[in-house]
Amino acid sequence: MQSQFDLLGAFVPTIAAWFVLSLAVFVPVDALLTWRGFYRLFWHAPLARFALFVCLFCGGALVVTNH
Repeated sequence: MQSQFDLLGAFVPTIAAWFVLSLAVFVPVDALLTWRGFYRLFWHAPLARFALFVCLFCGGALVVTNH
């Protein structure tokens, strides 16, 4: 896997692409969990949201890099 790729003449680190893809998955999942009241189970909802994003970011990168 390359460490960077060319995007309109600028070299972008691959981790930035993983971040954007994770964010694209996180936003609808977060909206669904908020609508269902899932975050009421936690004492600190922003921390739970951050943990969810970190899990999606790291898990997605691990799944893709291991194939």
